[in-house]
Amino acid sequence: MAPNNSPATPATGTGADPAPVPAPVSACCSPGRRTTPEGGVRVPRGRARGGATGLVTLPGGAFRMGTDHADRFESDGEGPVREVRLSPFRIAATTVTNTQFARFVKETAYLTDAERFGWSYVFHLLASPAARRAAPPAADRTPWWLAVDGACWRAPEGPGSTVGDRQNHPVVHVSHNDALAFCAWAGARLPTEAEWEYAARGGLDQARYPWGDELTPRGAHRCNIWQGAFPHHNTLADGYPGTAPVKSYRPNGFGLWNVAGNVWEWCADWFGVDHPAAPLTDPAGPPEGTDRVIKGGSYLCHDSYCNRYRVGARSRNTPDSSTGNTGFRVAADASNGA
Repeated sequence: MAPNNSPATPATGTGADPAPVPAPVSACCSPGRRTTPEGGVRVPRGRARGGATGLVTLPGGAFRMGTDHADRFESDGEGPVREVRLSPFRIAATTVTNTQFARFVKETAYLTDAERFGWSYVFHLLASPAARRAAPPAADRTPWWLAVDGACWRAPEGPGSTVGDRQNHPVVHVSHNDALAFCAWAGARLPTEAEWEYAARGGLDQARYPWGDELTPRGAHRCNIWQGAFPHHNTLADGYPGTAPVKSYRPNGFGLWNVAGNVWEWCADWFGVDHPAAPLTDPAGPPEGTDRVIKGGSYLCHDSYCNRYRVGARSRNTPDSSTGNTGFRVAADASNGA
């Protein structure tokens, strides 16, 4: 059955399903592209008449960034814990929605990297049966990712799918390049990793999650992550097979929604694992690199193999990569009236 306006209902698995993921594979992060679409990176002309909206002003100040917790991924550069001081800034309460991105595309005629390449990565249980048969697996170690022809922000599961009833869901299949183009149009920017983590912590010092240290306090789900046996059976205990509306669950102490799970979020920084000695003021990451930082985890993360929905966790992907579980939220300087 071809996908419709809603995320496809996950199958329960067959003998051909991918084997359970061996730890510590970053299963919810797809492989990245290593090429540039024809024509290079394009920034649209013009700017949104209303500018960026829904931004929360945060005071900045000192906080402890990173984690030394026992369940950290050492190779990701999560630690050591370091003191960081930030200037006041503004950040969106939610990730950019399909509605917001559609307005940007309508006003600029922008084409995303996925549209220019002609394909994007889709999780195998969300793809149509035809796409599962036709699309090659992304890599031997991540066969649950399919390179689906025609998959893009407006057709998240490939041809035949739409975002019709997902207007208030996060836009996905957007690359770092696409996020920068949207920010330029909106008069905003991407948050630095330090800004993102400060905002996601919501005022809590070194808590594992935006709401505290317990994943499901009093048995209540607080974020959209994988439930069940990855990658072939999702129990949907938290209510969603794919993305959830951007204002699902509860906001954190700063009024930000879904900073854990749902979709990975692009940050401005190049990815690196060596951090300068503290104290740091307004750090912006390495001066150059090959991959950009993503934070927050996604609906494919699970505590048994990829618990990167922790606030101190981090991952990466190439700037032109796009997937069905990566989006972004915008930020701005406190003095910026965007």
